[in-house]
Amino acid sequence: MSKTSYVPPKVWKHEAPSGGHFASINRPVAGPTHDKPLPVGKHPLQLYSLATPNGVKVTILLEELLALGHSGAEYDAWLIRIGEGDQFSSGFVEINPNSKIPALLDRSVEPPIRVFESGSILLYLAEKFGALLPGDPAGRTETLNWLFWQMGSAPYLGGGFGHFYAYAPEKLEYPINRFTMEAKRQLDVLNRRLADNRFLAGDSYTIADIAVWPWYGQLVRNNVYSAAEFLAAHEYTHVQRWAEEIAHRPAVIRGQRVNRTWGDEESQVPERHQAQDLD
Repeated sequence: MSKTSYVPPKVWKHEAPSGGHFASINRPVAGPTHDKPLPVGKHPLQLYSLATPNGVKVTILLEELLALGHSGAEYDAWLIRIGEGDQFSSGFVEINPNSKIPALLDRSVEPPIRVFESGSILLYLAEKFGALLPGDPAGRTETLNWLFWQMGSAPYLGGGFGHFYAYAPEKLEYPINRFTMEAKRQLDVLNRRLADNRFLAGDSYTIADIAVWPWYGQLVRNNVYSAAEFLAAHEYTHVQRWAEEIAHRPAVIRGQRVNRTWGDEESQVPERHQAQDLD
């Protein structure tokens, strides 16, 4: 056994922070840490989020719905600073007991409906507005296949590959190799699908593309983990083609700016309460 090998105790205890980037957002218990109500704006939909890959899924969809003429999709976007623990407030936990962004409150109905988990929010909004989700059983099912594929696969990309490659306090060969293999396998799954299809569900752009693009599309464009060269992302030519097409959609460009607090000032709209905020 090497000197650096870890021998797990019989019973694990949380005795010290794990270290590394984002260590402050992790803890072994749920529930609120402090009392603080969430702000509420004038629009039917209240979004509490941050412009992470999971967060921008929802703002992209909302901007796509507005672009299609669905005025009921107008929304207030409130910034949740996860590094400062906003997600552990009593108000946020009331909407999402899992304390993860994004979270949505639909106040167009009584009583208001809470929606949490990004995939659930995408499906809820697509069904509410009858858009970006095919109505025929085959098309709907294929869309949901890829939506749920993303929800099940992304933790390996983010919590696995991204954590050990970009954020862990030290570089360890075994986990980086383990999750790199899985990240590349997932990219190959997408590349094979997109070789014969313009979009994931077929010819139509759907919530499946909106769910997958912020992770895998941005990964091959080198906007997630700065890992495109390491992963030889240029080899996934069909993913590259799909990623670039979606990147140039006006609603995608707009949606990425919402709840963003980094980058140049033109790319940041920390909170959005009217369409003009994105002008």
